[in-house]
Amino acid sequence: MPPIATLLDLILSVLFFFMIVHIIMSWLINFQVLNMGQPIVAQIWYGMNRLLNPIYDPIRRVLPDTRPLDLAPLVVFIGVIWVRSSIIPLIPV
Repeated sequence: MPPIATLLDLILSVLFFFMIVHIIMSWLINFQVLNMGQPIVAQIWYGMNRLLNPIYDPIRRVLPDTRPLDLAPLVVFIGVIWVRSSIIPLIPV
């Protein structure tokens, strides 16, 4: 695999991991397993939001408003999987 493909795969793998953590954490916060009153939980949550919202916001502007359900992470999640499985193998050596 060429270096550019390796770097792109690494970046997408890290993004994929952060998205998984963000999605699971949002479920745990919504089901009140995690408490936002705890400083470490709040710091991790706000840090994840600051990292991922610039990726989600352009997609949120395009998608219809489904107020209680945010579909932007799902679209980005599917996009990351698609790029990792379809585009990266096509990068020439």
